[in-house]
Order: sequence, then structure tokens, then C-alpha cells
Amino acid sequence: MTKAKDRKERGSALEKALRVLEAVADQPQSVGLPDVTARVGLPRQTVHRVLLQLEENGLVLRDPSRDRFAVGPQLTRLALKSLYSANQGAPLRSILQELVDDIQETCNVGVLDGLEFVYLERIECDWSLRVHLTAGSRVPAHCVSGGKVLLGHLPDELRGRLLRSARLKAHTEKTITKVADLEKELDAVRKAGYALNNEEFSIGIGGLGVPILDGSGRPVAALALHAPVARLSVDDMLAHLPKLQGAAKRLAKTWRLDGVAPAPAR
Repeated sequence: MTKAKDRKERGSALEKALRVLEAVADQPQSVGLPDVTARVGLPRQTVHRVLLQLEENGLVLRDPSRDRFAVGPQLTRLALKSLYSANQGAPLRSILQELVDDIQETCNVGVLDGLEFVYLERIECDWSLRVHLTAGSRVPAHCVSGGKVLLGHLPDELRGRLLRSARLKAHTEKTITKVADLEKELDAVRKAGYALNNEEFSIGIGGLGVPILDGSGRPVAALALHAPVARLSVDDMLAHLPKLQGAAKRLAKTWRLDGVAPAPAR
């Protein structure tokens, strides 16, 4: 086999694997072989072979009882690593630093990992009274603004399963721990386009979070600020909402997420 032909075949295999991965990741729930085949436009046998190879490497998970496929743990880890990789962190940090300099409060960017909100980047303000956390820190998603805004944008069925998969721990007397109450709150978050943390994780600390959306309107990450409520009231936080939304759009452009026409409102 010539080198040129070898490169072509390997490239072709990679392209097929990427198309299959995208078809699985695009769905809000596990998907069967016929549906994946229809979406990628490849022969059924080829798609099945690619799915089995992806399963062997942890990139997809297969439910043997129904022969359906979902995003695997290795793909989740790879996505998280790529988002907070130092290889692309400079533009993200620059935008975040400008926002912190402007509003004079701590800001962070994070993603949802199950029921946890993981900080990809975080820049502290200069005030002495602040919460000290670092990139890579994990906090409960149900009681911080970044986590709530991402939970709020999940498809209803997926969100319901996720919230019922574990007990919602109370961190303060204001933490919402009943699933029905939290779902009502998250419905309002989706409609409003932002989430508030009203001392739900730490007494005396509030937060405001907005989604970072791709071109189809799906959230990829969240941008949030938080501050002592003695220094920044809810109304004060909401006054900064346009600045957070503007920074979120800039981050989407940095990640090249804005190349698709927005999806119609649901």
C-alpha cells in the first residue's frame, strides 16, 4: 500500500468516526444503530463497526439490553480537557480578565459534568472579601448560578433523569433540594436566559450566570460572576447582565461556536 493511499484510508476512517461521534453526541438521549446510520449516510455495517471501535475506547457507551448508544466517559473527559487546556486558555482568560476589571467582581467559566459544575477558568477580583476557588474545582450544579443555567437549558427528560439520579444536598437553608421545586426554578431560568444564586451554596454569597451558546442555541459552557451580597445585591448583579452576555458571545466566537444559524425558539 502506498503512503498516499494509506493516509487517505486512515483519514477516511477518522472522518467516519467523527461523523458517528457527532451523530451520537447531538442527541439528547441514547440513540440506536438505524438512527445513527440515517444521520451519517454511511452503510449500516460501517456504522456498526465504527460504533464498536468507539465503544472499545470508551468514547461511546452501549446499552446491551436495547442496543442503543450514548456519549462515553472518555469523550466527556476529552471534552473537559480540551476546554481548559492551556493550548487555548489565553483568549478565554483575556476576555475573563477584562470582565473582572470592568465589574470588579470574581468571574468564572465552567461546564456541567453530571450534577457538578466544573471551573474551566476563574479570575478573582481584588477585594479582600471573596471566595477562593481555582480552575478544576467542582461545586454542586444545583446551587450555583453557572450550574443552574446549564441545567436549565438541558432537555426536560434528560434533566429530570439527572436530578433524580442523586440526592440534592442542602448547603444552606436557601438551597433548593426538592426536584419538583428545582425543575420549576430551572424552567424559569431557561425562559429568562440567566440564573441567580441567592446564597444557595454559601451564606452571604450570591451569583449570576449566563450560558455560552453555540450557533444552534445550545449551551456549551456558562459564564458567571459571584460576590458577597453585602457588596452586590441581586439588583446590582442584574445590572451587569448585559456585560456578562456580551462576554459570553465573545467567548463563543473565540471557541468558534457561532458558525451555525440559531435554532428556532422552543
